[in-house]
Amino acid sequence: MRVFNRIHFRNLRGDIFGGVTAAVIALPMALAFGVASGAGAGAGLWGAVLVGLFAALFGGTPTLISEPTGPMTVVMTAVIANLTASNPDNGLAMAFTVVMMAGILQIIFGSLRLGKYVTLMPYTVISGFMSGIGIILIILQLGPFLGQASPKGGVLGTVQNLPQLLTNLNPAETALGALTLAILFLMPSKLKRLVPPQLVALIVGTIISLVLFSELDIRRIGAISAGLPSLQLPTFSPDQLQLMFVDAAVLGMLGCIDALLTSVVADSLTRTEHDSNKELIGQGLGNLASGLFGGIAGAGATMGTVVNIQAGGRTALSGLTRALILLIVILGASSLTATIPMAVLAGIALKVGINIIDWGFVKRAHKVSWKTALIMYGVIFLTVFVDLITAVGIGVFVANILTIDSLSELRSQDVKTITDADDEIILNEEEKQLLAEAEGRVLLFYLSGPMIFGVAKAIAREHTAMEDHNVLIVDLSDVPKLGVTSSLALENAIKEACEKGRQVFIVGATGSIKRRLQRFGILDLIPTNNLLMDRLQALKQAVALVKAENFELKASDSLVSK
Repeated sequence: MRVFNRIHFRNLRGDIFGGVTAAVIALPMALAFGVASGAGAGAGLWGAVLVGLFAALFGGTPTLISEPTGPMTVVMTAVIANLTASNPDNGLAMAFTVVMMAGILQIIFGSLRLGKYVTLMPYTVISGFMSGIGIILIILQLGPFLGQASPKGGVLGTVQNLPQLLTNLNPAETALGALTLAILFLMPSKLKRLVPPQLVALIVGTIISLVLFSELDIRRIGAISAGLPSLQLPTFSPDQLQLMFVDAAVLGMLGCIDALLTSVVADSLTRTEHDSNKELIGQGLGNLASGLFGGIAGAGATMGTVVNIQAGGRTALSGLTRALILLIVILGASSLTATIPMAVLAGIALKVGINIIDWGFVKRAHKVSWKTALIMYGVIFLTVFVDLITAVGIGVFVANILTIDSLSELRSQDVKTITDADDEIILNEEEKQLLAEAEGRVLLFYLSGPMIFGVAKAIAREHTAMEDHNVLIVDLSDVPKLGVTSSLALENAIKEACEKGRQVFIVGATGSIKRRLQRFGILDLIPTNNLLMDRLQALKQAVALVKAENFELKASDSLVSK
């Protein structure tokens, strides 16, 4: 694995232009997310610089732009609010420590090569928690949008205090927020290609606030320190350590999902393939550095990445260019941000929340199936009113249970008992003739497809329904995987047949299937000669045994009659 991301200078103009364009978009977003998180505009800017710099340098997606995102900001807001409430003196420092811990977890995930598993979850769950995060971001911005501080208590606190917020709204700030939304929604597409609407809203909103509302008390960002950030040493509180670890796990996991989903988008636009494990390491290093220097957490940003690619960015040089431009802005032009109204930033963040909601799937989930709608709406509700980890955990659990149930029902149809040529299975003419000659004394137990644990019930059901017979043939020729639970159910069927004195043949057990049977001791239950590779050969031997038994029975009856 190479250490650095893909960087070359053959596309220098495209990468620089892509980085500049991404930086222009990143500036208002970083300010908005920093203020929305509660850490301040400076924390948002440094998060955009540091996460973007290290992820571009060490990540595995050349065109990915990493910075504070809506989903990460929602979790970061909750982390800061909880820790500062329980420990006012050190809460913010502990929140930055959580960002560091999240980065370390992401590095561990990447080092253990877990990248390919991160996004292996049902789309209904992904859509649900992303839409839930969008709703949370909208609700949390209602206070600043209406010209007031966000009420304590997060989402529930804002919902409960909504009548009071509406009663005490600040007309001037609400007008600025509404103007911001109008620009973001109504700006013509042709102009959007020339200049980002977020930047236009930021500049226009600030100018109007200074010209029309100069005499009013408008809440503004205030001055941002122009120097380098101070080092934030890891800060822990013994009674909050468990909560910090859980918060770090949620933040880190969400960052992994957010980044890798954006990497897939980048791949589709550039016809390339990212390295998911390397990307997680880059994201982890970025968040570790951001936390160390007082920045909020970040991840791969879809908007910035798409704009970067459309502007010509093709290597990590575009991400490095973007980070350098933002660094210059912080060090040389930070005073220009002091007059930006909070309501304008709230309008920008609120629009992000609206965009995060998966409107297309929300509108048609109920048309897909009631199960799909139940999972998605349930995850949305849990995300908004409980917490993200509970929502994802329950959503994945329910979705997997329903999927396993459907697969088990489907696979159960491939568990069949055949006693004559008229039963449902494809047999050649010779096999049909042999079954007919057996006169129902030979039972062919046919299994096909992966025998997952949900199929064990079908094996047991067919086993219970087996009629009297002399020979049992278990055909595993079309079974690529045999699960533990299905192996135990199969063992019970074979054991019972052996205990009743029946001959048992196993057909087609090779490779992993044979090893599984050996480890369970199932092969020890039958003679070595009864383990065959050909179903026709097994049927021939079985019919020969039946005929021999019939001959012995007739001979015995003849002797008795004499």
